[in-house]
Parts: sequence; C-alpha cells; structure tokens
Amino acid sequence: MKFANIEQGGAAGVAVVVPLGALAPWLEGWSVLPASTDELLKSPERIEQIRTACEQAAYSGEEIGLEGSDFRFLPAVLNPGKLVCIGLNYRRHAAETNMALPKEPVVFGKFSDSAAAHGDVILHPAETRQLDYEAELCIVIGRTASHVSEEDALDFVFGYCCANDLSARDLQMRSGQWLLGKTGAGFAPLGPFIATADEIADPNRLRISASVNGQTVQDSNTSDMIFSCRQIIAYLSRHFTLRPGDVILTGTPEGVVLGKPEAERVWLKPGDEVTISIEGLGELTNRIGK
Repeated sequence: MKFANIEQGGAAGVAVVVPLGALAPWLEGWSVLPASTDELLKSPERIEQIRTACEQAAYSGEEIGLEGSDFRFLPAVLNPGKLVCIGLNYRRHAAETNMALPKEPVVFGKFSDSAAAHGDVILHPAETRQLDYEAELCIVIGRTASHVSEEDALDFVFGYCCANDLSARDLQMRSGQWLLGKTGAGFAPLGPFIATADEIADPNRLRISASVNGQTVQDSNTSDMIFSCRQIIAYLSRHFTLRPGDVILTGTPEGVVLGKPEAERVWLKPGDEVTISIEGLGELTNRIGK
C-alpha cells in the first residue's frame, strides 16, 4: 500500500492513494482517523484493516480517488525522530569523486525539521554558491530495532520513499563535519508517498534517477550500493536504537554536480526544478526558490 501525508480543506490527514477519510465507511470501529503517517507508524496493525477497507471501497464502486481533489502533499514522515544519512554508498559515485570505497558505512545526520514535501519550494540559502541534488532511496523504520541481524533487518522496515539529500557543498566542506551543508531548511524532501515494505520485493534492485529542468542527471540502480539496506539497518542498530518513524537516507548514485569536472559544474539556482524518481516509489519534485 502507499501512504501519503496530505493537507485538504485546511486539515492534515493520511491518504492511501486516496484520503483515508474517504474510507471511513469501511473502517469499522475507527472513531478517530490517524492524522499523519507518524501516527500510523505507531499502530502498524491497522494497515491490514485499511487494506480490507480499500478492497471493500473498490468493490462498492465508490469514487474515492485523489485526482481533481484540492489537496497538497506534506512530508511523507512529518516529524522523523532521526534523519540518518549514509554517505558515499554507491560504487560509481565513489569513483566519480575519486574517493576510496569505505570499509564501513559513512554516517551523518540531518535535523528532523529539514524534512520537506513533494511540491514544496526549497529556498536557495544565501550562504551557498554550490547547491547540489542527491537522489536517494529512503528507508522508513516501522519497528524498534536494536542489534538486529542482516538476515532480519528488513523485517523492521515500514516502507520506502524517495528523498533528495540537498547539499550545500561549499558549506559541507568548510569543516571536518558535513552537517552545516546538509541540514538547511527544506534540505530533506521526502515523498510523495511511502510504499509499504511488502510492495518492494528487493530495495536493492530499483532504478533510481534525478532530473533537473527535465534533463536526466542521475540514472542508476540501487544494486550499485556498497552497503545494502539490510547491512545499513543492521550496522546502525548496533550503534543506536532505531525507532518507528526514524528515516534512513541510503546514499546517492553517480551524476551529482560535485562529481563533474570543475569546468562542467552547474550548481542548482533559483527557478530550477528537481525530480527524483525511484522504481515503485513515484516521483518527488521540488523547485528551488529565491
């Protein structure tokens, strides 16, 4: 199933490709509907009830789609407990930046309030001249995970979504820590929806791409990851506890601006439109604003 956070008629709610409220007649005993995917993550047992309601609605012939509705997307996870990022995690991306393959995952973070939504305008920070895009597969944790094995790691996943790890490269390289260039306002667009784990047979066999103003700039496959989704979850869970609603950005493939020869680098500027596309996870589009 696919879950999105939306705002409709001035109120926030959850959509299951359709607004969850439209399924209310088939959700017996639900006096209050979840207001966000964050709440749904705390009650994963309700997913099967929603699945049944969708089937009943489809059988009834009711028109409950989002098309034509007056709504806007919100971040796929409104308030991530943690936004954990993995750097340098694609072989060809390491090659284009002339960096050695890491022996262990390169871990850094973004502040949770840098989360943004599909369709949001992301303001270009005045402090940077080198704003870069990074198409990334995002893991949304659904169960508390501590010291889990690689074999069991994907059992702790609620679902997956697209992400754009926007990066101010000149700020990122200013010190030994990447944080300053990674966690600007809106620097973590997530969405447009979360596809539950059962919809993705293998998260490490998905086409992933990015385009700027309609021109493809990244086109790869998650099979090029150095550390798989299983390995990342197991590794992180050995060092800190992962909880429902935590989000992991798993790294970006080749094709970022930083990976090009200096003379060919064209950094993002106000007016540019960036679209991240991942097989089975839709398209995440944002425009860069002034």
